[in-house]
Amino acid sequence: MLHEKITVRINDKDCTTHVLTPTGSEGGPAILFYFDAGGIRPVFLDMAQRLANAGYVVLVPDLFYRYGPYGPFVPAEVFAGDAAATLGPLMATTGNAVAAKDTEAVLSYLDTRTDVRGEKIGSVGFCLGGGMAIAAAGTYPNRMAAAASFHGGGLATDAPDSPHLYARTLNAELYIAAATDDAFYPSGMADRFKDALDTAGVTYRHETYQAAHGWMKPDFPSYNEAAAERGWGEMIPFLDRLLKDR
Repeated sequence: MLHEKITVRINDKDCTTHVLTPTGSEGGPAILFYFDAGGIRPVFLDMAQRLANAGYVVLVPDLFYRYGPYGPFVPAEVFAGDAAATLGPLMATTGNAVAAKDTEAVLSYLDTRTDVRGEKIGSVGFCLGGGMAIAAAGTYPNRMAAAASFHGGGLATDAPDSPHLYARTLNAELYIAAATDDAFYPSGMADRFKDALDTAGVTYRHETYQAAHGWMKPDFPSYNEAAAERGWGEMIPFLDRLLKDR
């Protein structure tokens, strides 16, 4: 495998960005990989590498760059204490619209790489990053053909940058993986989100997993191996169909 750690300049600040590709690869389509509220940590980079090993150039920007150095956090320890006090200040430095704007510089960097194949790219996000992946796809509709959200929270709220508001500008197809036990994405919010997608004519698949919020991440207390493997089994064919098979 190849793991590069590069710097993307955004708003006169340095945004550390991890780029992961498979060993011996001649390149592949690009995927933007958006983190959760726990930020960059070894387990999350392992997840990005798993996607890279499926034949993708995966970029993981550290969108907490405005905050400065942090962590890496161990989610079990964070959730055992005052998680809001620990993670809240980092989360306050970004959001859906801010992350989408920051993505512009990441895309500019992406255009300099010779190992990226194809014109269209995809986005994948988890928890906090689920909404970011959708917002980025809606902000750059001519670049993104696929966007996937796994246990994304707050996908349809009254916030001015709520992910459901990007439905009207989406060209990407969506895969939305929700959880049966998720206070951050209750059933009423899911209905509101799907209504927005239907009204805008977005092509999407919305599935609910028998799991709790955060089930995809091995370092989360709510990790569910069976559900996570199902998620990977859905994610990679979804991306392959839209980014490799055309």
